[in-house]
Amino acid sequence: MALTTDLPQTSAKRSEERRVLAGTMVGTTIEWYDFFIYAQAAGLVLAGLFFAPLAGDNAPLAQLVAWASLGISFLFRPLGAIVAGHLGDRLGRKAMLVFTLVMMGAATALIGLLPTFDQIGVWAPILLIVLRIVQGFSAGGEWGGAALMSVEHAPVAKRGLFGAYPQIGVPVGLILATGVMLAVTTSMSEEAFLSWGWRIPFLVSVLLILVGYVIRKSVAESPVFKEMQTRKKESAAPLKQLFRGHWRQVILTALIFIANNAAGYILIAFFASYATKPVEVGGLGMERSPVLVASTVAAVFWLASTLAGGILSDKIGRIRTFQFGYAFLFLWSVPMFLLIDTGEIIWFALALVILASGLGFSYGPQAALYAEMFPAQVRYSGVSIGYAIGAILGGAFAPLIAQLLLDKTGQSTSIGIYLMIMAAISFVAVSLVKETRGAPLGVSAHD
Repeated sequence: MALTTDLPQTSAKRSEERRVLAGTMVGTTIEWYDFFIYAQAAGLVLAGLFFAPLAGDNAPLAQLVAWASLGISFLFRPLGAIVAGHLGDRLGRKAMLVFTLVMMGAATALIGLLPTFDQIGVWAPILLIVLRIVQGFSAGGEWGGAALMSVEHAPVAKRGLFGAYPQIGVPVGLILATGVMLAVTTSMSEEAFLSWGWRIPFLVSVLLILVGYVIRKSVAESPVFKEMQTRKKESAAPLKQLFRGHWRQVILTALIFIANNAAGYILIAFFASYATKPVEVGGLGMERSPVLVASTVAAVFWLASTLAGGILSDKIGRIRTFQFGYAFLFLWSVPMFLLIDTGEIIWFALALVILASGLGFSYGPQAALYAEMFPAQVRYSGVSIGYAIGAILGGAFAPLIAQLLLDKTGQSTSIGIYLMIMAAISFVAVSLVKETRGAPLGVSAHD
């Protein structure tokens, strides 16, 4: 008999559910705060401090290298997904969540302590990239564990809602990262920020990790994994089993994610850099503070739409909700850049808010959909590896591709066309999946 979670709602059960939702959301928020701080710093400051001398003080080339450093960590996400997924399927979801949280926080804090190129030469960008790789490894294992902890604890009829909680950690992390960056940049001179102030957002991670560690340690192990232990049905080789019997699901999960991840990283990293660069080097010449405020407001709408997407998927199904989200992205991608290119903050903010308002419908249902696509014995590995591959194909080099398209064509609408192509691919991929809403998640499911 498959495990079900539609049990009477006792006070203890509700309390445990609240701890699970808090643990998955807070931990994911902290993980992605760390990730986004680097993304924003790559657009605002790291090019000049770490990569400009390598580029012969060619500012556009240094920025391209900085965007590449953002993307290189994605190449190590599958490795993190394989390791954490394998151990998570054998040792439990909880242990991996704590491990990835501490690893991400340590790497982020160390970036805040790194000497710059002027201080230690070529070792500065080398060490920066090594720590960025550690961040990528950690992120590769983080999402799958958080997604499964939330969905596997959820009542059947609320899996979309529960699964949206680790998802909203992304916009909350963006709000936190942008807010801290805004506070730092507005509280000091440009010279002070470039000299030492940029380090503060990275070092703040130490305090956040302590909070997240305490919360995650209090969360009980997934009931599905407990059932696997009780019935002694954990796989001796979950990775081998995954690729032998479920390779199609892995490919589909990757393709389903690429458009959302590409658009998300354009929103997270590229827009602020494009808006604030001087006009003579291909930017819009806008002031940094209002741009960061606009990004923060957009993240609030992304949070709301992600929750709405999870709830809607419990009512009309995962597939229809995804299809709505990708149809929206397809239609909005080019008009969005027409508003942004006005260079007016009100239209810039509106463009980002509308994008974020639609983005959640292809993000909120993701955890529930992916969990329902895989059997319990390979679920952590399957969702983590599919997610990691999708991140490489989607967001890893999206800011770099956007910058190259802009430099090559001189038209930002070319970036919009790129997003339309990605949206079309993801729309087709999710349409190939049979509706999963209500699928059993227990050990005997999919047998």
